[in-house]
Amino acid sequence: MKALIIEDEKPAQGKLLRQLNKTPYDIEVVKYIDNVSSSVKWLSQHQSDIDLIFMDIHLTDGIAFDILKEVQVVKPIIFTTAYDEYALDAFKANSIDYLLKPVDFEALTKAIQKLEVLQMQNISETKSQLDNLLESYNQKYKERFMVRVGDAIKSITVDQIIAFVADGRHTFIYTQDNRRYVVDFKMEELTDILDPEKFFRTNRSFIVQKVHIKTVEKYTNSRLLLHLVLELPKEVIVGREKVKDFKNWFDN
Repeated sequence: MKALIIEDEKPAQGKLLRQLNKTPYDIEVVKYIDNVSSSVKWLSQHQSDIDLIFMDIHLTDGIAFDILKEVQVVKPIIFTTAYDEYALDAFKANSIDYLLKPVDFEALTKAIQKLEVLQMQNISETKSQLDNLLESYNQKYKERFMVRVGDAIKSITVDQIIAFVADGRHTFIYTQDNRRYVVDFKMEELTDILDPEKFFRTNRSFIVQKVHIKTVEKYTNSRLLLHLVLELPKEVIVGREKVKDFKNWFDN
């Protein structure tokens, strides 16, 4: 069985290969790719050369679902992800399987075993499964965040969130009740899992929610200054290169 690994982290590539070599299955990895654009190009030309795809979700230039939008993938996919909240219900129902990082040997072996069973039944169903998965992803955004408060875990729903703020090595949630919580997501990851109709990234440090913007005023160098329902430690500035997109988003 020939496989393609789409993964942007070299250590994760190596570990997955070592785990594959330990399984009782004869799997040859023919290609490693670490980004969306190269994956689309390679699959468009060489998909018939492989039998299976291992696909990470977060890649250097986007997310795995961007690949599925650009090229028709007819080969079975086993997703790998470090995020257990990434629409896993959809993955279970519609993909061959998903593996949480770090990849567990037993889970990997069972995933490949599951693939063999499906191949014996009717592998032609894979395309429709992927279509359902993509549709599920497009319709589902993160609705709550789990944050640590002392020794306890608290659930914060997105409607409570005024803004996400990157400050040094941490990302914070600011809520309507004037509280601040550390969240275990980078800003780049948040832009993938938040509803783009509700949230907008104004610059490298801020993601704001539309309903909590009170006023917008012109600022220096063709930028915009936002006033939110809660005053944040720093001014929320829309960068000049994002002003047009912000206005379109805010008007809709």
